Amino acid sequence: MKKEENGRPHRVTSIDVAERAGVSQSTVSRALSGSETITEATRRRVEQAAAELGYHINMRAAGLRKGETGTIAIVVIGRDGQGPAAMNPFYYSLLGSTCAAAAERGYEALVSFQAREDELFGHYVGRRQADGVVVIGTASNGPAWDYFRNVAAQSQAIAFWGSPFDDAVWVRSDNLAGGRLAVEKLIAGGAKEVVFVGDPNSSQRQFRERYEGYRNAMSEAGLKPREALVSEGADRVTQGRNSVIALEESGAKFDGLFFACDAMALGALEELAARSVAVPEQVGVVGFDGLGSGAFSNPPLTTVEPDFAEAGRLLVETALAGEGERAERRVPVRLVERASAR
Repeated sequence: MKKEENGRPHRVTSIDVAERAGVSQSTVSRALSGSETITEATRRRVEQAAAELGYHINMRAAGLRKGETGTIAIVVIGRDGQGPAAMNPFYYSLLGSTCAAAAERGYEALVSFQAREDELFGHYVGRRQADGVVVIGTASNGPAWDYFRNVAAQSQAIAFWGSPFDDAVWVRSDNLAGGRLAVEKLIAGGAKEVVFVGDPNSSQRQFRERYEGYRNAMSEAGLKPREALVSEGADRVTQGRNSVIALEESGAKFDGLFFACDAMALGALEELAARSVAVPEQVGVVGFDGLGSGAFSNPPLTTVEPDFAEAGRLLVETALAGEGERAERRVPVRLVERASAR
């Protein structure tokens, strides 16, 4: 690097590259940005001069001049009054895959955790802070989703996971197929009295789809589907424990449990163990979400897992898609077989 007369290092510019290559400054800009108007011979000469001088084009600045930021904003919605540590681990897996998908496309990820109604913000595209917005998180925060629903009405560059509404562009697991997989696994292991645990009428739209998958699989096997068991509790783990308590105290027969999410299933496994109910010998248990912690439960939890990499890719692709290119997307799922179901 050259030094100026005052001894300070001289920052190499496109003018220096132009002088070294014997071309104009505009030719340097076009050559290094991949313009098709530049001949291959000229491009190579410019690239060689830039390499010799240690010059690197500022792609972010170039993008801003073209109206692009090179950034995707990812908003993670939590419960008001709870910090990020209380988030369902599922959303951290989804966040990681979305950040990875953004990086694969050459984008930086701007991540924001939001919960309080007076601190919500989603106009990243309008303020030229991002080229697209991905919103994920708990559907229980009604004010947050109402806010982002209004944001979506003003911006096309937004995609949702976990939204409690269907009138904006969303990406979701193939919940119907996942429900079938879970119940078919339990039935194949000998279960006939399978219970679905979760509220199909809650703000979690995916719970209803999973319940429908349960009903379809039961009916096709010649078994009678039951009404969904809805249990109360401060969190999903507690709801899972309480569902087992309710079933045991009611005297109802059950030899298979399909939970709308893994957190409930993990709570149920703890309660079943406390009551000396053998899993899977007496009761088979299957969850949904693919939480990594399920591999360490006792016994390890069988679960339906979405393709996280595909989920991240579709969220990024959907948020960046042009008008008329986007549609609701379904992410494929697979059964992760562990010891909680035969």
